[in-house]
Amino acid sequence: MSISTSSSRDAHVTPDIPEKSGSRWLALAVIGVSQLLIVLDATIVNIALPTAQTALHISDANRQWMVTAYTLAFGGLLLLGGRIADFTGRKRAFIIGLLGFAAASALGGLAQNAGTLFAARALQGAFGALMAPAALSLLTVTFTEAKERARAFGVYGAIAGGGGAIGLLMGGVLTEYASWRWTLLVSTPIAIIAALAAVRFVGESRAEGNTRYDLPGALTSSAGLVALVYGFTKAASDGWGSATTIGFLIAAGVLLVSFVVIELRSSHPLLPMRVVLDRNRGGSYLSALLVGAGMFGVFLFLTYYLQLTLGYSAMETGVAFLPFTVGIILGAGFSAQMLTRVGPRVLMFAGMLMAAAGMVMLTRIGLDTGFWSHVFPAELIISFGMGVVFGPMSNTALVGVADHDAGVASALINTTQQIGGSLGTALLNTIFTSAVAGYLTDHATSQAQIPALQGVAVVHGYTVAFWVSAAVIGVAAFIALALIKASRAQVASTSSEGVHVAA
Repeated sequence: MSISTSSSRDAHVTPDIPEKSGSRWLALAVIGVSQLLIVLDATIVNIALPTAQTALHISDANRQWMVTAYTLAFGGLLLLGGRIADFTGRKRAFIIGLLGFAAASALGGLAQNAGTLFAARALQGAFGALMAPAALSLLTVTFTEAKERARAFGVYGAIAGGGGAIGLLMGGVLTEYASWRWTLLVSTPIAIIAALAAVRFVGESRAEGNTRYDLPGALTSSAGLVALVYGFTKAASDGWGSATTIGFLIAAGVLLVSFVVIELRSSHPLLPMRVVLDRNRGGSYLSALLVGAGMFGVFLFLTYYLQLTLGYSAMETGVAFLPFTVGIILGAGFSAQMLTRVGPRVLMFAGMLMAAAGMVMLTRIGLDTGFWSHVFPAELIISFGMGVVFGPMSNTALVGVADHDAGVASALINTTQQIGGSLGTALLNTIFTSAVAGYLTDHATSQAQIPALQGVAVVHGYTVAFWVSAAVIGVAAFIALALIKASRAQVASTSSEGVHVAA
């Protein structure tokens, strides 16, 4: 996750921040817990997917909704959530987001069918989209002294970076020793306690200016993305040529084109087109979209491969994902040292090519290949490459942006990654399902042979999905090479003007 904010926005707020230094650090603790919840819930259910799928009788075609319902709602509503928080009061939006997140988590943990679980995950994402920008803005206006702000954002960044790993480990522990339901239920008491603490320790602030909301833009973009994901899902069960699949894909196209038209004509657009039409920023956003599309499916397929093919327990699967965190931390550290020396284009191109190469390595997995020989090296290469990419991508997203567009430009990196992840997971799951079915059709001469070939067919489906992921990330690398021209000096200037947190 990449989140950025510009310090220039501080002049446009009317804060009522805690006066005492101790209260400010208690406010940081509350805000940090909210960030942990957001990052944690994006990963904690991954390890529980196979168990939840079996318990609720979810089909292979629909299982991706456990991931995409959350990421689609979060990414699709993030810009609107930030605007609502700015003008209705960030503390108020923050508390509403926490309480709504708690209720949605309880609903998901108690779900008795797939529809309820998917709806709960979407509600988690929607309330997270209200909570996340409010939290970051509150952090910015609470810590105004340079040293304290740097320390506060260091804590915030550490939570953002480590939250994914904590989610994977907690997902394994809770699934194996309690129930998959606790991967959702655990967020409820944490969110409630954080909301109560926010009432006491977090100060209110609001932005000045136009308080109108671009609801038509929010509705058309969200509906278009849902229709697109649902079209991909129906393709897995009904085929790409079915009337239902084609209908949803056409509807998605109409809605998304309508969104662009609305944004071009609106006096208060949710997404000002001037932000994305700059070649540097546009290249960064498009790269983020494709990286999200290629990366998110990896966790889905590796989870199933480790648990169902290699026989790992939920806890062992969580531990097996830790190299991703290590690689991202190492890559981010390397990138931070090199960014002002070689510029963002070289780092983004090299990092994405490295990640694509790691994806290709994953295509060598088989029914009985080992974790250390096949999965571990690929994990490290993919994650190191992604760690190299995230910093330059976030910085380039703010190159040359006007002060009044800094918030939108910052949030858009996160939005494009989440939306890309939603679309990519849905599409890759459809490709996986089709590849498995195609393998069985090509290799089974009778119905009796299918059970014996099922395991090989499933692994074949994983490898096809990894090849597609590698191609998508490779395309992102060449888009960055072609579009991004920002110099080292421009990136250094952007870094000095704003505060950036990348994870």
